[in-house]
Amino acid sequence: MSETDRFPGWHGTTIVAVRKGGRVAVVGDGQVSVGQTVMKGTARKVRRLSPGGSDVVCGFAGSTADAFTLLERLEAKLEASPGQLARACVDLAKDWRTDKYLRNLEAMLIVTDGSDLFIVTGAGDVLEPEHDIAAVGSGGNFALAAARALMDQDMDAEAIARRALGIAADICVYTNGNAVVEVIG
Repeated sequence: MSETDRFPGWHGTTIVAVRKGGRVAVVGDGQVSVGQTVMKGTARKVRRLSPGGSDVVCGFAGSTADAFTLLERLEAKLEASPGQLARACVDLAKDWRTDKYLRNLEAMLIVTDGSDLFIVTGAGDVLEPEHDIAAVGSGGNFALAAARALMDQDMDAEAIARRALGIAADICVYTNGNAVVEVIG
């Protein structure tokens, strides 16, 4: 039995972050699917960390256990370099890419402290997204396109992110409308 036979295509979760008006809203849905079956509709994949007393909001797509491992590592990096989100993200990405164990983790992170906004990947990427919008996950591209279209509207960051997730949920079968929201800044 191959690995893909035992663990068929896991899909699910759309995370979108929008920075506007000095605030960043990170919104995620709660869907986890295995193949064509929704296993859970209320997973919480947007979290607030407070390492060293500084608030950081993270959203993740991919394996939940893998993401929690990465969040623990990120928290340790932030405690070692308080207030230096970019440095902590770069250090995490370096470890993630070079460590034999971490290299196998399957997740993507959106991380913000209210001023900086990054997408962190296992390929060693620490990306500052263009247009003050970041999106990852199964419906990430749908949410990204929707948020970009809404940015010039008279809406705040949270309203744009919520609406973008709703649009992604209408299009992507691996995304639902059970929004979890964290706002920072």
